[in-house]
Amino acid sequence: MKKIVFLIIMTAASLQGFAQEGNSKFTPIKPITPENKEVIPPKETPPDAPPVKEPTVLKINPEELFNNSNLYKKEANVEGIFYRRNEYLGGFVTNSTISTVRYRDAAFVDGDKIRVYLNDKVIEPEVSLVGEFKGFKITLVKGMNKIDFEALNEGSASPNTAEFQVFDDEGKVIENSQWNVGKGYKATIILYKEK
Repeated sequence: MKKIVFLIIMTAASLQGFAQEGNSKFTPIKPITPENKEVIPPKETPPDAPPVKEPTVLKINPEELFNNSNLYKKEANVEGIFYRRNEYLGGFVTNSTISTVRYRDAAFVDGDKIRVYLNDKVIEPEVSLVGEFKGFKITLVKGMNKIDFEALNEGSASPNTAEFQVFDDEGKVIENSQWNVGKGYKATIILYKEK
C-alpha cells in the first residue's frame, strides 16, 4: 500500500513540474499607458524676468577680525585637530531691515551648546542645539552687524557642529552653511546693511 501511495505522489509531482516547464506560449500583458508618453518641456523663464541676485560678499580678512584677544580665543590647533580655532562664515551686503538667523546641530544631536552675540553683546546666553532649527530675528543697523556663535562645549563628540541659515526680510537665503569649532571658539558672520 505504501508503494502505491508513493508512486501516485511521485507521478503527480512529475506531471506538475512538466506542466510548468512545458508552457512555452507566454503572452505578455500590455501596459495600460502607451509607451509614447507626451514629453512636457520645462517652463522657461520669460526673458524680461530679472535674474536672481546673489548676495554681495564683503572682503574681510579673518585674521584681522579675530585679532582682538579680548573677544576671540587664540588658535590652538595641533596635528590631527583642526577645530581649535575661530571660523569666519562670511560677510554679506544686504538692504534688509530684519534678518532671520536659524541654527541646529549639524551632525547627530550630542549636547552641543552655544552662546550668540550681536555686535559683541550677548543676545542668547545659552542655546542647546537640537535636530530642529531654532533661531531669532534681528533688526539690522546701518553698517556692520556682526553675529558670533560661541561654542560653550563640544557635546559628546568633538567639535561643536551646527548648520545655520540666514535670511533677508523677504525670506531669501543670504547664507546657508555649517561651523565646526572647539569649546571657547567662535563662528562669525557679518551682515553689512547698506541703506
